[in-house]
Amino acid sequence: MLHRPLALTSLLLLFVADSAAPRNESIADEHASTTRAASPVLTAMQLELARSMTILKTGPLPAYFLSYEITERHSVSVQGAFGTLNSSNESRNRSLGVDLRVGSSRFDNTHPIRGGMPSFDFSDRFSSAPVPIEDDAAAIRRVLWHQTDSKYKQAVEKYTRAKANTQTRVAAEDSSADFSPEPAVTATEAPANIAIDRRLWEQKIRKYTAPFAREGDIYDGDASFSAEGDTRWYVNSDGSALQTTSVYYRLFISASSKATDGMVLPRYESFTATTPGGLPDDAAVLKAVDRMIVDLHALKNAPVIEASTAPAILSGRSSGVFFHEVFGHRVEGHRQKDENEGQTFKRKVGESVLPATFSVYFDPTQRRLGNVELAGYYAYDDEGVKASRINVVENGVFKRFLMSRSPIEGFDHSNGHGRNQPGFTPVARQSNLVVTSSAPVPHDSLKKLLIGLIKEQHKPFGLIFDDIEGGFTLTQRTIPNAFNVLPVMVYRVFPDGREELVRGVDFVGTPLTVFSRIVAADNDTRVFNGVCGAESGWVPVSASSPAILISQVEVQRKEKSQEQPPILPVPRVQP
Repeated sequence: MLHRPLALTSLLLLFVADSAAPRNESIADEHASTTRAASPVLTAMQLELARSMTILKTGPLPAYFLSYEITERHSVSVQGAFGTLNSSNESRNRSLGVDLRVGSSRFDNTHPIRGGMPSFDFSDRFSSAPVPIEDDAAAIRRVLWHQTDSKYKQAVEKYTRAKANTQTRVAAEDSSADFSPEPAVTATEAPANIAIDRRLWEQKIRKYTAPFAREGDIYDGDASFSAEGDTRWYVNSDGSALQTTSVYYRLFISASSKATDGMVLPRYESFTATTPGGLPDDAAVLKAVDRMIVDLHALKNAPVIEASTAPAILSGRSSGVFFHEVFGHRVEGHRQKDENEGQTFKRKVGESVLPATFSVYFDPTQRRLGNVELAGYYAYDDEGVKASRINVVENGVFKRFLMSRSPIEGFDHSNGHGRNQPGFTPVARQSNLVVTSSAPVPHDSLKKLLIGLIKEQHKPFGLIFDDIEGGFTLTQRTIPNAFNVLPVMVYRVFPDGREELVRGVDFVGTPLTVFSRIVAADNDTRVFNGVCGAESGWVPVSASSPAILISQVEVQRKEKSQEQPPILPVPRVQP
């Protein structure tokens, strides 16, 4: 949906799901693992890991930890626009990730090298190798052998550099160990299986995008369907052996128009499910398409508002993205050790950071919130640690960080949030974020409170952020520690309660300032499913929240194209 370049600490949320969910209703896991025969892939990995560790433990610089991760992805995708197909594909591949550490858990080859000119070694973050898709143990072990040898040589070189660096730099602010010991885990789930009638979905994509072709002022009218089934095998020298799976079906629809001043006007809808039956039927999708068209026509005629400050209501999905941006990335544990990071909440454990009625938790074990499936579900993280619910804010008080196996001061162990896109190095990442309020008010009352603030502050209007496409945040010290939430449907609310659709603004700000101005929440939690991009690649996440009232927000002018709308009218072809 958004294709702007990302800084290393940036994020985008994509694939919005237009669904409502009751507050805090958790459905029990009905897909518990069952004991199954070991996979030939897992057996080959275990054998090669044992052989490698036997040899590498006795070297001049011994390896103390080794893990292998092989991910097989079976994917189907169908894309189309304006009633026609653009592509229809199916693929299957396997990729390998290796984590090899020399030295000790106290100090190893991943220890940060500080000072000097900033640099980025891509091999530190991404290292993937193709693996045969056939269950040929000899072929798989040969790939493991070669990649292990390469990773060991890199590890020795980086360890030597890190040791030298510590002798020439000031003492680190955080002297925690580089790696945490964790219990071994074993689990086996059935291999991922996606069964899709691709021809049926080709017909659906044509049907869903055909209405856009009837509109002369819509320049992009696209839809894409994707089915992804991942089977992941993971082994490590702690004794862990996992075969886990994830399956997602996504339907994403996008369209755009352009105002006379050159501003591009986008509109998006998306749906995510773990089964094909979890996606909406044709009637519901076509209803959403019709709504998109109506909204685009309305946006073309909507007035542009200038940069300003005003009280505002963020809808549940907008609020979810807001918390993901403003809060979620700043409580990822590894950022508290990196001295280039802003570390907004590092010294705030035990302090109030939100109103006493607000709490925030992350729960990767929660499959649903009400009747909505959550994209950030998993049973084990990508470092072989069992997932668990983490209460990060309790009654307004900040309690803890999201942790991978990289310890920080005061938090020595992982809590199951080490995540990565296959081939990337895991770091602490978000899962299913849920914001709750112990004193919610009805939505109508929230709007009355908004109008009261407008009058009290003598503002000409307030704002309602009703729908959103995503956002990004920057968390480092050397640049403004700010966020940008990207709304698509914004309404101006006047003191008499009248609402007017407007366009051309982004919601911007800095974390602590905006947090200090949260006033209240309503009683209707909504879910934003998406994918989040950061140092360890793209991972599925969800962000759920009630609508919230903020006493003052800042909006800035949205970027716009300098190109005029098309000079030529859209071609009309007789059927």
